[in-house]
Amino acid sequence: MRRFASCCISALSTRSSALLVLLSALLAGGCAGTGGRSGDTDAALPAGADRDELLTSIAACHLRRVLQNEDRGATDAVVIAAIEQYGFEVEEMVERANAITVAAAGDAAARASLRRLAGNACERLAALTGAAPGLVRFDRSGNIGNTWVVVNGEIYEGFADEVIDTLRREKAVGLLISSPGGSLYEARRLGRYLRQNGLRVGVQDVCTSACVDVLAGGIERYVTRGAKLGIHQSKVPKHLSSHEGGQLSVVAAALYLREMGIDDTVALAAASVPNDSMYWISVGEALETGLATKLVDAF
Repeated sequence: MRRFASCCISALSTRSSALLVLLSALLAGGCAGTGGRSGDTDAALPAGADRDELLTSIAACHLRRVLQNEDRGATDAVVIAAIEQYGFEVEEMVERANAITVAAAGDAAARASLRRLAGNACERLAALTGAAPGLVRFDRSGNIGNTWVVVNGEIYEGFADEVIDTLRREKAVGLLISSPGGSLYEARRLGRYLRQNGLRVGVQDVCTSACVDVLAGGIERYVTRGAKLGIHQSKVPKHLSSHEGGQLSVVAAALYLREMGIDDTVALAAASVPNDSMYWISVGEALETGLATKLVDAF
């Protein structure tokens, strides 16, 4: 059975604007500087923010997505939001991105500084603009890419690498998953990749056990009204006692969910349900705990 497929989720497409058209043209062209200057320099900045430093953060977030995906047509939704909200020119951002890339190429200290800056630049812009972060891709024609990879089946050894390879090959912006669970290690490894790279996750059908950890990793997490989300205790490894293993599993689950910004009461609820049973999380609970960020009609 074929486990991986790609599809386009038109209901989730990014809005079209003159800014997006210009940005897509520049990014598809390889981030070549155009010499463009600042636009509305009087645009209100966040309290305490320096315009030059903010421009560098915007450029660093953009570079983070480009380098992560090895795709010069990649950027982040918060880059677009910050440019628009604070009156920067797209050409100005591209020029700054080129400048810090050139500086980093010839100086180890500059590369280390860029890694530190890029590590939280997208999250900082999300906090400043109120926009949701997330990978944005443009195709060679300058159109917004909206490909999602569809995955069905158990989470097995090597699952994370297979899905990651497919996401990169298909130039996807999200993962639509239906799974009964499986390997927690693979699920959390994939979840961390999704979060770090700004990819979204959606569930339309069933997502239980370790699959919930994949959902938790999405930068945005979509569920339908009919989605079935189920949790229970993890299986205790054979080399541990049931008591010791149970404690370790609960702590590991809580720490992972906390890392993903999700209420760790989800982990506590799972710990109360035997491995051969299932607690079904309602859509309301999923939204309340942050396990889901948005309810959609369908994919």
